[in-house]
Amino acid sequence: MELSKKVKSITPSQTIEITNTARQLKAEGVDVISLSAGEPDFNTPDEIIEAVYDAAKAGHTKYTASAGLPELREAIAKKMQRDNNLTYEPAEVYVGNGAKQVLYNIFLATLDQGDEVIVPSPYWVSYTEQIKMVGGEPVIAATTEETHFKLTPKLLKAHITEKTKMLVLNTPNNPTGSVYSKDELQALADVLSETDIIIVVDEIYEVLTYGEPQVSIASLNDKIKAQTVIVNGVSKSHSMTGWRVGYACGDAGLISALSSLTSQSTTSVAEPAQFGAIAAYNMDPENTENYRGIFERRRDNAYRQIQTLPHVTCIKPEGAFYLFPHMQKCAEACGYDTVDDFVKEVLREKHVAFVPGSGFGTPEYARISYSLNEETFNEAISRIKEFITEKTKR
Repeated sequence: MELSKKVKSITPSQTIEITNTARQLKAEGVDVISLSAGEPDFNTPDEIIEAVYDAAKAGHTKYTASAGLPELREAIAKKMQRDNNLTYEPAEVYVGNGAKQVLYNIFLATLDQGDEVIVPSPYWVSYTEQIKMVGGEPVIAATTEETHFKLTPKLLKAHITEKTKMLVLNTPNNPTGSVYSKDELQALADVLSETDIIIVVDEIYEVLTYGEPQVSIASLNDKIKAQTVIVNGVSKSHSMTGWRVGYACGDAGLISALSSLTSQSTTSVAEPAQFGAIAAYNMDPENTENYRGIFERRRDNAYRQIQTLPHVTCIKPEGAFYLFPHMQKCAEACGYDTVDDFVKEVLREKHVAFVPGSGFGTPEYARISYSLNEETFNEAISRIKEFITEKTKR
C-alpha cells in the first residue's frame, strides 16, 4: 500500500525504538539493562489504582467531554494555583491523551505551513518531528555545554525572524537535565514580551528538580502568561506513563480549539484514567516530595558513576532523570566514528541500552536514564566500562 509523503518523511522516535529493542531482547531471555526508558520504575500508587477501580465499578467507563472531565480540569486548575502560583479557570485547561498528544494538538491548532518554531537543542525527539508533521519549520537554536544547554537571550534573538510563530521551551529538560532559574527565564521573557511569539513550555518533569523549585515562565508577568501554553501531565510525577493523561493550560480560545480537534480524533481521554489523574492531584504533596528525594539520590549516584568512564565528560543534571554525557571521544577511542555506532555495539555485546544524542540533535552525546534502582544502574555502568576497556586495549 502506498503511504503518504508526509508519513514517509517521519523519523521514528529513537527513544521508543531502542526501548522496544531492549524489551524484545529481554523477551528472548537476554539479560538486558535498559538505560533508555523515559519513565519511572515505580508502580502507580495504590491510592490512584483504587480510585480508578472504584470509578470503573461505579460505571465511569464512558465518553467524556473532549476537553476532559470538569472535575479533572478543576483539579488541575487548583494544582496550578497551589504549586505554580498561577490562576487558570477550568475553561483554560485541556486534558489530552498524554503530554505528547497535547503538544501535537497545540502545534496542529496554531501552526500554518511555513511557520517557524524555535527549538533549542538538545531537544526531546518528538518536538521537531511533530512540528514538521503539521507543516511548521523547526529552527534549531544550538545551545552549548558551557551554558548548561540553556537558551540565552542572545541566542534567542539570533533565531527570531518575521516567520517566527513559536518557541518550545522544556524545563526541567529532557535529555540534559538542565533547569532554568527564575532569572534565566526572566531574561528570555524580556525578549519575548516584545513579540507575539507563542511560548510552549513543556514542564512534564516539574516535580523532579534537585535545587531550587521549578519556576514557570508564565508566572513572571501577565503579558508572558498570555503568550504561554503550559504542557504537563501525571506520567512522570505519579508514575503513570501508560495511563496517557496530559494537559495544557492557556488561552481559552486555544483550549476550545484543542477540544474541537479531540472531538474529531480521539473523542476524549479514557474516563477511568481521568479519575486516576483526579486522585493524583488530590494526593498529599508529601508523596511527590518523597519521590523527588529518591530520584535526587539516584542522580547523585549516577553522576558519580558516569565520571568513572574513560574519555567521557558530563555536566551534573539539575532535574529530570537523565545524564547527558559527551561520548564522541570515548567512541573514537573505542574505534567507532560515531556515538550511534558505539551505542549499538554496547547493546549488542554488553546488553546495555541507552540512546545516542543524534535523536536529540546532538550526535556527540548520549542520553542515559537513571530511572531505575542504583544497583542495576551501577551494573550497567560496569558493563559499559568493561566494553571501553576491552576496545581500547586492542
